[in-house]
Amino acid sequence: MTSSAPIPTSLLSDSLKGMSLDTSSYLSLMTKLIGESKHVQNNPRQSLVPREGTIVPHLLEILTPHSTSNGGPLILEELVYNEGRPNLLITYPGTSPTATMGLVGSHMDVVPANPENWDRDPFELTVEGDRMYGRGTTDCLGHVGMITLLFQALAVAKPVLKRSIVALFIVGEEGGEMGVGVDMVVKSGKIDGLKNGTCYWIDSADSQPCTGTAGAIQWHMKATGRLFHSGLPHRGINSFELASESMTIIQRRFYEDFPQHPKEEPYGFATPSTMKPTQVECARGALNQLPPWTTISGDIRLTPFYDVAVVVEKVNGYIAELNEGMEDKIPTRGPCSKYTLEGDDVDVKRGKLEMDWIFKDIEEVRLMEGIACDLTSTGLEALTQATKEVKGSVKPYAITGSLPLVRQMQNAGFDIQITGYGLSTTYHADNEYALISDMQDAFQILLRVISINEQTV
Repeated sequence: MTSSAPIPTSLLSDSLKGMSLDTSSYLSLMTKLIGESKHVQNNPRQSLVPREGTIVPHLLEILTPHSTSNGGPLILEELVYNEGRPNLLITYPGTSPTATMGLVGSHMDVVPANPENWDRDPFELTVEGDRMYGRGTTDCLGHVGMITLLFQALAVAKPVLKRSIVALFIVGEEGGEMGVGVDMVVKSGKIDGLKNGTCYWIDSADSQPCTGTAGAIQWHMKATGRLFHSGLPHRGINSFELASESMTIIQRRFYEDFPQHPKEEPYGFATPSTMKPTQVECARGALNQLPPWTTISGDIRLTPFYDVAVVVEKVNGYIAELNEGMEDKIPTRGPCSKYTLEGDDVDVKRGKLEMDWIFKDIEEVRLMEGIACDLTSTGLEALTQATKEVKGSVKPYAITGSLPLVRQMQNAGFDIQITGYGLSTTYHADNEYALISDMQDAFQILLRVISINEQTV
């Protein structure tokens, strides 16, 4: 079903009928937001620190006229834990003192974009038919803009709702930063009230419910050998070969210890847990030298049915065993390849493997743990019904992408359900785009989710 076809309204309460996403207003707002996307690029390795404070004024320009300070219903709060980087909390109050529904997780930072790799300016909104191009259209400024206009529409129509509808736009999501965004908001207790209803995390894709995500654990594995002339390979230790052969063993053992879990199938996970290298670096030298060190880097994507602490302990064990039994456990390549040397004149007699995990402690990595959403939740049922009515079909899925703090929020008593309305095919991609029609449909889906959740108060 496309947005141009009539959408059934059987799930839509009378007080919310007639509301829709105004395309002109949406594109006007998105022009401003994408115009700021250059300033909210987030990649600590590239020294790119976002200034989400450039986004918020455009949102407040729309919302403040309807705020309580101007006689309207909206309660607006900027939650700042790092100067110039405000999270924005928006509340449309309901009549119940406790019942709530949350729309959280939409973030105001973006991944970097290299204009040289784009066919269009990534930091300027380009509209071509149903497509709107620009960094952040799918992830996640397109959601921020749509939800902002949803709250404006509620404030104008003033429907009497039992549940308070609460949105939280967050900072620092793309860089995995702690101490600035949703972790601090949760720690402060500012959204504890959202435990009294479903909390929808709006930062996935493809307009379907996402029932699960994976944890992310990044690592560097360094192999140290002995520098020597490649014409005398028997007198050196080739760190490149040591790293490559060791990585093969470590991956094989990982998949033996953490195979596809039987609980993944009911959730529809696209892939099981994985461990794979994504980058390699070695000592810079001449081509006729054996490199003295090689570092392979990568990540582990762990479905929520395995514990991150157990995985880290296991992988550390693989490394220890390989170091202890290097002569017997790691295959060599050819008659001159070796990982141990003898001789009084040999300064490095044994290769070495080291695993460097990219986190301070296990509690930090738990902030990015995967989640298995509650499949029996009335909130998921509402999202499923609403999606089916608007899109014509519904197919929940799970993916080994990662979201911050969702598992911890679930453990703390939040009913976290996940969805999103960009396109997975353009997530973090060059020439990123989203469909205007998908955002129009998203607006309608969320209105129906509100309507259905009202029935459970």
